[in-house]
Amino acid sequence: MWISNMRREIMYNRQKKMITDYIKSGEKTKDNLKLGVEIEHFVVYKDNYHSVSYYGEDGVESTLKNLLDLGWEGTYQGGYLLGLTKNDLSITLEPGSQLEVSIEAKANLVDIERSYLNFLDDLIPVLENKNQRLVALGYHPQTKIDDIKLLPKKRYDLMFNHFKSRGSHAHNMMKGTGAFQVSIDYLSEDDYVKKFRVINALSPVFYGLFENAYFFEGEPCKIHNLRSFIWSNCDSDRAGNIGYAFEDDYSYEKYAEYILERPPIFTIKRGEIVPTNKKLVKDVLDPEITELEELEHLMTMFFPDARTKRYIEIRIMDAVPYPLNIAAVALIKGIFYNENNLNLVFDFVKDIKYEDIQMIKGEILLNGLNTIIKGKSIIDIGKWLIELSKEALGVESIYIKPLEDMLNEGKNPYLITKEAVEELGISKGLEWATLK
Repeated sequence: MWISNMRREIMYNRQKKMITDYIKSGEKTKDNLKLGVEIEHFVVYKDNYHSVSYYGEDGVESTLKNLLDLGWEGTYQGGYLLGLTKNDLSITLEPGSQLEVSIEAKANLVDIERSYLNFLDDLIPVLENKNQRLVALGYHPQTKIDDIKLLPKKRYDLMFNHFKSRGSHAHNMMKGTGAFQVSIDYLSEDDYVKKFRVINALSPVFYGLFENAYFFEGEPCKIHNLRSFIWSNCDSDRAGNIGYAFEDDYSYEKYAEYILERPPIFTIKRGEIVPTNKKLVKDVLDPEITELEELEHLMTMFFPDARTKRYIEIRIMDAVPYPLNIAAVALIKGIFYNENNLNLVFDFVKDIKYEDIQMIKGEILLNGLNTIIKGKSIIDIGKWLIELSKEALGVESIYIKPLEDMLNEGKNPYLITKEAVEELGISKGLEWATLK
């Protein structure tokens, strides 16, 4: 028994080292800090905002095929076209055929903006010819998830079946949500720990500032911050805040422990998907034979508010339309890539505990931007963060203006949509979220 326990401990330490070495390999120098961007969109019919299926003559797959004629290269699975790449851009599809564009990490906001507009320049005319629209919203504006067909991808079939026994809104997460993610670099373990702490402690702020889900299952949503609610009712093994992040001894190793002690649903061995059932990562990860592809897959089978790879993913914002999405990237750059600003914000949040954030997440469902954190409303914290960022961004501060103007009017995307729809109806009210 003693020998058996010792062997398990040795293996566990080797597993932790494998993951911590992977995270450490992502460390960058100050002159090489970049921002990665992933933006999800819904493809809908122009006349009624109902979902365009992946399947069919005018489906999302046919749109991807149209883009092949514009120099995009396809990726296939089982004969289905499921993704595209072109230069610094890649297009993938989420389980409900949400169309996601990923922009290769860049240092400058003008380059991120240019790449995103290049994507729109290719895609929008194709959709216009089909009488379809591309919208950036946090939840599908009209079609219910039971009426949205699941993408023909084996990993999504496995996840869909797994989630049947998990949270009440896990399938809503898969097929109904639209997200906007920004990835940031870190310089060292200390820098990583500080940034990870700030992201987790500010998660209600980012949920509130970029709340953009006025509709839920075809009806006006009765709560604020639907994204936070859905993820809280998705899967406790792989969502929400990481409690370790609020502890003073948080480290690369602590994140490794978070990964090892959870079930991955399935793994990938030599390119093949292998279900893992109830096994934990520590039961399937073998440092002797595990290839990089499998390790990277295991790291992505968990979806906390902030996720670690060789960079940190900020995963707490609803999809928002251009140019507000570039403003969000500017805000994040101004906070996290300026040492003085990062220290100021860290000092503000360092005494916030995991339990505090869980309570605040409950409050934002009712109070939205008026939710109080340490005596300040989310909207006032947002204005403070903007002022910090503007000074740090210099000439790039122009990109943050759409966000600044919105908050100065006391609004977020949810409130903009609500007012527009109530005044103009759905057809006209959602035009502000339509990409053109």
